Amino acid sequence: MIMARISNRIVLDIREEMYAHLQTLGLCFFDSRATGKILSRMIGDVDSLKDVLSSSVTTLLPSFFTIIAVSVIMLIKSPALALAAFATLPFLAAGVFVTMITGHRRWQEEKQKKSNINAYVHENFSGIRIVQSFTAEEESREAFKRVVEEHRRAWIDAVVIMDAVSPVIDVTWAAGSFLLYYIAVSILGLGGTQVGTILAFSTYLTMFWSPIRSLASLYNQIVNNLAGAERIFEILDQEPEIRDKEGAFILPPIQGSVVFDHVDFAYPDEPETPVLTDLSFAVEAGSTIALVGPTGAGKTTITNLIARFYDVTGGEIRIDGYAVQDVTIKSLRSQMGIMTQENFLFSDTVRENIRYGKLDTTQEEIEAAAKAVGAHDFIMRMENGYDTKLDGAAGLSVGQRQLIAFARVLLRKPRILILDEATSSIDTHTELLVQRGIAALLKGRTSFVVAHRLSTIRHADQIFVVDQQGILERGTHEELLRKKGEYYKLYQASWEE
Repeated sequence: MIMARISNRIVLDIREEMYAHLQTLGLCFFDSRATGKILSRMIGDVDSLKDVLSSSVTTLLPSFFTIIAVSVIMLIKSPALALAAFATLPFLAAGVFVTMITGHRRWQEEKQKKSNINAYVHENFSGIRIVQSFTAEEESREAFKRVVEEHRRAWIDAVVIMDAVSPVIDVTWAAGSFLLYYIAVSILGLGGTQVGTILAFSTYLTMFWSPIRSLASLYNQIVNNLAGAERIFEILDQEPEIRDKEGAFILPPIQGSVVFDHVDFAYPDEPETPVLTDLSFAVEAGSTIALVGPTGAGKTTITNLIARFYDVTGGEIRIDGYAVQDVTIKSLRSQMGIMTQENFLFSDTVRENIRYGKLDTTQEEIEAAAKAVGAHDFIMRMENGYDTKLDGAAGLSVGQRQLIAFARVLLRKPRILILDEATSSIDTHTELLVQRGIAALLKGRTSFVVAHRLSTIRHADQIFVVDQQGILERGTHEELLRKKGEYYKLYQASWEE
């Protein structure tokens, strides 16, 4: 009971620590790993530690002390017979060592294959609309069968190796018994008067090997779960790419001026491929800046650097004169509102989704934000209004999900607002309502707008035309049209579409 309680407490602590640590890791970590594989480590690998933690004491300690006690008794009664009985132990150690090395590698492969199943299922059901749209159900089932078959083969390979431990024990046990009787009768010449000693040693030998068999079973369990533990600690040992540096201070309330000072940037996994090179610009507080340009030009990268989701590889970014790397991440992002086209909603009520990250918000403030973006009316038509429980995004249109997510950002009343293709999923009529609603709320706030539809950024204070070479053009909508440069071409192309 004590060990069950302790082992469950340890598993709980490990899972909580792992979850907390995952939240500190940067976007690079999640960009390079499937969510299903992270879930596999978070749930399955952590659970696998529970039994081995409990058994490690209830099995290991009694078996260990039994082996020590029996060995001492055997050595005291007859050192020669004891050494005869122990003569096969080196062969046992060699056999266990070989199976340990091979088995550990096999269990690592099995854990990886099992993780692949979780990743495939998560990805497939996340994209079920695509699967069904392309009538790819049969193809998906066949792919799933292949993934499961790979895991089955990996599991069998691991079990075959680990099951070899038991025959090794049986063989060495039998060989030890044979040596005991052979040496006792043929070499030491123990006769009828010493039959009691021989029988006693035979009993001691059984008492010696029985706990070894128990330890072998525990060993199989340990080797299996050791592969899972390594996967857990691989994440716990992962250093956050973005962290508060020593001496970082809390960013005071800001006005919202932003300066890029000769900024260079390349993604950590592709350091030889620069995304931004020697980029410099200054934005006054309260300005609305639109970023336009071809896909891959670095528009989203610029906004990610402002929020410090990534660190620059050269140069400096300053907000109100403070370098973003000198202030704490929490104090920086708490004064920002970030809205992307990934309109993620949690499985909770509409109210909780809107006030997410700002739990001290009143109902009046929640409704004001919803009204500003044109979401209040359709929310009130829902079954329980703001208390309607959402199952993720089920039951809502793409536009409705976008509006609720937009209200969530507006509720923060950020000093710097980042809208990355934020209206891409909203129809033209709804977009007009949103634009009218946010105009008053965002007045005086610095806004960075990444937009594909150029009609949505006509009234921006400055428009930056961005490509891999940097900012090609900057100016107002009318100024850039008069230049008839790159922006003019993009604008003409958008009308042709």
